[in-house]
Amino acid sequence: MDALISYLGPEYGNTFALARVFSFLSGPPDYGAGLLDTRRYGEQYASKGEDADRALLPEQTPFYKDLAAVAVQAGVCIDIFAVTNEYTDLASLKFLSIESGGSLFLYSSTDDSTLPQDLYRMLSRPYAFACVLRLRTSPEFRPGRSHGHFFPDPQYENVQHIICCDTYATYAYDFEFENNNGFSRPKYSLKRRLRIRTLQYGVARNINELYDSADTEVILSNLVHKVISASLEQGVKEGRLLLHDWLVILTAQYNDAYKIVEFGKPGTTGPLDVAFSHCPQLQPLPRLIFALLRSPLLRLHEEGVHPDYRIYLQCLFSALEPSSLLRAVYPVLSSYSTPDKQAYPRHSLSRAALITSGSPIFFLDAFTTLIVYYSSTADPALPFPPPQNCLLRAIINKLKQERSITPKLLLIRSGHDNAEPFEQYLIEEQDVDGIGLSNGMGFVSFLEQISRDVLEYMK
Repeated sequence: MDALISYLGPEYGNTFALARVFSFLSGPPDYGAGLLDTRRYGEQYASKGEDADRALLPEQTPFYKDLAAVAVQAGVCIDIFAVTNEYTDLASLKFLSIESGGSLFLYSSTDDSTLPQDLYRMLSRPYAFACVLRLRTSPEFRPGRSHGHFFPDPQYENVQHIICCDTYATYAYDFEFENNNGFSRPKYSLKRRLRIRTLQYGVARNINELYDSADTEVILSNLVHKVISASLEQGVKEGRLLLHDWLVILTAQYNDAYKIVEFGKPGTTGPLDVAFSHCPQLQPLPRLIFALLRSPLLRLHEEGVHPDYRIYLQCLFSALEPSSLLRAVYPVLSSYSTPDKQAYPRHSLSRAALITSGSPIFFLDAFTTLIVYYSSTADPALPFPPPQNCLLRAIINKLKQERSITPKLLLIRSGHDNAEPFEQYLIEEQDVDGIGLSNGMGFVSFLEQISRDVLEYMK
């Protein structure tokens, strides 16, 4: 690979001004300088008192990170397609793709993979090469941590090199406040700058106005970036704890702002509001936090989450724009009375929702997977699978065309097919810690625990 990158770079002239390399893997590299020892996946970390999630997330060799730096210098973008169900140590290999502006794909087998469709999509859509991204802000705050598939400039601060990107590419920044002078009175300065695009945002006059302007999709996106960073640096358990504490603090500040329960006086005014009843923009957040905690991104090693699949999700989620990420974290479940007539556009992800709706057909959109589920009460006269010319098929085909990757389509009939792939998405009756079913009280129990933790925090 290093010889190929060198050949494509400027050292051999300008024959290849821009280059993109597709790397296909059926297992871990097992020869040469980039050899990866996969025996660490089989080690018994519990007996050593180690955190398995934390042990398997870091790279075991700097070889591929160094190779990515060489690729960036040569202007080469690398995409990795791993077709394997064995441990391949994507934690080490991922840097080749994410730092060179490429993508990482994982397929368990060739039998039903969407690899051909993904290749076609990548080769048929427009790309921009050799990009530089720099973000400037008002002097009252500055860019902090940056997130996305790029390579930070080794010399200049807040400058990212994007070797290759398309219209789906998404980048995120944290901001750090320097002072509050510019937020209290007008302040102007004239500086010579190259401006590609300038965006201006108003300043909230109070906390209520700030809550009312909140964007749930963007909040979720930033939280995902933060928990991925925390997981890589301190382990999955720390990432889960960060997410839990963030919701506790937000709920406490919201209750204090609306004078529902005040700091230092819990229980003296009224019952705690964990549903954000006064702020519709924040109401989806507890359910989204619960779903993120139940996601394979943050489920623990003991629950059977393969480390390569976790790394794949980290790479995928860190590149998705907010509305797509929302579907990947909390899938959209809708129902149909017939393949040509929608019954309800949205249900909660619970068995109770299936029962109470009375609909015979359900459609679940989890971004990477689309599932059509015929319930056990469905009329045998309903056509299965749904006909190609029906409304449901039209929606499925439209979603496939809009995606950055090709979602896998599953057609399931209750009583005839294995329903587990569909039922695993009904998370609201699952215990947040993965212990198992919690008597249909998974999400409800989670809110009760948040309420107790908020009251303790506000004492």
